[in-house]
Amino acid sequence: MKAFFVELHRRNSLLSILGWLCLAAGIFCAILTQLTETMVLGINAYIKPMKFFLSICIFSWTMAWYLHYLQMPRRVKAYSVMLIAVFIYEMVVIVWQAANGRLSHFNIDSPLYGILFGFMGIAILVLWIWTFVIAFFFFRKKNFDQSMTYIWGIRLGLLLFLIFSIEGGMMSSRLAHTVGAVDGGAGLPVVNWSTEYGDLRVAHFVGMHALQIVPMFAYFIAKRPGTVFLFGGAYFIFALALFLQAMNRIPLFF
Repeated sequence: MKAFFVELHRRNSLLSILGWLCLAAGIFCAILTQLTETMVLGINAYIKPMKFFLSICIFSWTMAWYLHYLQMPRRVKAYSVMLIAVFIYEMVVIVWQAANGRLSHFNIDSPLYGILFGFMGIAILVLWIWTFVIAFFFFRKKNFDQSMTYIWGIRLGLLLFLIFSIEGGMMSSRLAHTVGAVDGGAGLPVVNWSTEYGDLRVAHFVGMHALQIVPMFAYFIAKRPGTVFLFGGAYFIFALALFLQAMNRIPLFF
C-alpha cells in the first residue's frame, strides 16, 4: 500500500496532496457529525461535506493515476490546477452553508445563495468539459505502455463518468434530487437516498464510479478488450436502469 501512494505522488503530486487533504477533511467532518446537532433536511449538516470530501479524494487519486499514461505533463498540470481551484470553491461553499444549517446545492433563497450555487454549476461545467477533453486524449492516443485491455477500461470508465455526471445538471435544473416528493424525506443511512420515492443520486453515484470500477475490472479480471466492452455495456445498462427507476418515482429498495 505504501508503494502505491509513493507512486501516486510521483505521478501527480498536486492531486495526491489534494486527495490527502480531502481525506483528512472528510474524517474531520465525520467527527463533527457526532459533536454537532446542526441539521439540514433532517440529517446532520456535516454528512454532506463528509461525502463530498471523500468523493473528491477518490476522484483526485483516480485521475492522478490515469493522467500519467497520457504523457502530457503541461496539459496534465493545467488540468490538475483546474481541479484544485474548482474543488476548493465547491467545498468552501458546501462547508460554509452546512455550518450555518443551510443547503448549498439548490439553494436560491437569497440572491447571494443563488449566485454561489450558480457559480458552483459553472465550476462543475468547466470540470466536465475539461474532463471530456482528457477522455478525448485517451481515445486519440494510440500507443500506450500498458495493455490495451486496461486502457479500454480507462476509456470506458471516463465515458460513463461523463455520461452520468450530466445527471448532476439535471438535478440542478429541477432544484431537487428526489422524484415524487420534496427533498428531505426518509433515507438510507449516510447516503440518505430516499427510501420512499425515486432518487436521482443513486444512478449518479453508480454511473460516476464507473471511473474506478470499469478500469479495475479491466486490469484485474478481463483478458481482452472485448470483455471490457461487455462489462462496460452491462454497467451502463445497470446505471441507466437505476436512473429510469428513479424517474418513475421508485426508491432503490422497494
